[in-house]
Amino acid sequence: MTSQLFREYDVEGTVSGDKVDTSNHTPSRNGSALKSLPIAIINRQLLSSECLARAICSSTDLQVLSFPTLDDWLHQQVPVSLLVLCQTRLTQAEAMKEIERLAELSAQSIKCPAVILSDNEDPDLIVRMLGRNIRGYIPTSLPIDIAIQAMELARAGGVYVPASSLIAAHRVQEDPSAATHKANGMFTARQAAVVEALRRGKANKIIAYELNMRESTVKVHVRNIMKKLHATNRTEVAYLATRLLSGEEVTR
Repeated sequence: MTSQLFREYDVEGTVSGDKVDTSNHTPSRNGSALKSLPIAIINRQLLSSECLARAICSSTDLQVLSFPTLDDWLHQQVPVSLLVLCQTRLTQAEAMKEIERLAELSAQSIKCPAVILSDNEDPDLIVRMLGRNIRGYIPTSLPIDIAIQAMELARAGGVYVPASSLIAAHRVQEDPSAATHKANGMFTARQAAVVEALRRGKANKIIAYELNMRESTVKVHVRNIMKKLHATNRTEVAYLATRLLSGEEVTR
């Protein structure tokens, strides 16, 4: 099966074609030349990709290209000033596999600044990705104008990480019990922080406020934690988590 043709969006936010003349696009280390190049969105979901492209075009004078995969971008050989990797609905393993692929390309001298657009705000995952020379981590919970500013910062050579993720990482490091859970590999860093809050009897709204996340996100974490512990309610989660902290084996 042949891959989809990539799409080009002009400064008006309209689709101007499925092919781009790359004769005038030559890789350069010159900063001004790099900034004149388009940015590329890597996203298999055409609708969300088009919405993002139109939003960028309506707020900036940037040209935007859209490709389903990294390999599609490589096949077209279009130099760009920034890659925006959309990783919504991906598992951590799938997300890291894509990042490793990007690292391989960098090792082959195919270097391009990249940012991640993701619905996963696990601080541990963010740190791992930044260790692979990613220029920014943009959660989908951000307003579109902030997300676009983060992309422009990355194009200019800066690095963007949301403050909420840094705060969450700091809180997890300060919390020994959360660190213990994380070390055991049962919970992600964010889930471990939620588990500790549940042990203290905190309501979802309070947990959301303290961990700087949406209440709906807290509910998702609670459901996933209950599945992992085979618990039927929040009280059981608190009880089983306390047993785990004391070093007991929990089998159900």
